[in-house]
Amino acid sequence: MEKSLNFVLIGRSGSGKGTQAKLLMKEFQNLYYISTGDLFRNLAKANSDMAEKVKKLLEEGGLPPDDLATSLWIHEISHNVKKDQGILADGFPRRVAEAENLDQFLEFLERKEQTFFLLIDISNEEAYNRLTKRRICEKCGRLIPWVGAFKELKVCDKCGGELLTRPDDTHEAINNRLNFYEENVSRVVEYYEKQDRLKRINGEQPIEDVFKEILSAIK
Repeated sequence: MEKSLNFVLIGRSGSGKGTQAKLLMKEFQNLYYISTGDLFRNLAKANSDMAEKVKKLLEEGGLPPDDLATSLWIHEISHNVKKDQGILADGFPRRVAEAENLDQFLEFLERKEQTFFLLIDISNEEAYNRLTKRRICEKCGRLIPWVGAFKELKVCDKCGGELLTRPDDTHEAINNRLNFYEENVSRVVEYYEKQDRLKRINGEQPIEDVFKEILSAIK
């Protein structure tokens, strides 16, 4: 049986990783989507000491320790990804230690050779502009990016709900996220580039063109 492809999306906050993830899921149809951000946001809703600390970190634009992030996505993959499914990772690894852990885990699963590492590359200035202007639907929770035709939306295009600023998209939190990228995630990019395993995608194009470039890079 032909082995499923796996995709790891890397990029600054606001680069469109989530949008491209949805397009990849439509294209390949048998991918299990994992977002570290979603895992942390779900954890923050729990009634526990850890949940309170994670919630505070998210509100401030910080990130929990390496080991916690690694534990969350390893647990998610181990308990849910079937043998015939591909993995679609959005937003991790964010530190070199996490990248090394992911490599070891993919090796154990015999998936390392069929995994594509895709950098959705946008400038720091573009990321800040998008993050300060993107919105979320109050009704259905749909995230509306500040790109292309989405800029013209007055209400949610799926349910008609009111569009609001995301609670954790404060100027301080955004700056913290972007600074974290420069100090940590950029080293992950270098880690994969040195091994010639990274596909760099121009993320400042229209959404459809970004996806075309992704397909071209993996084929």
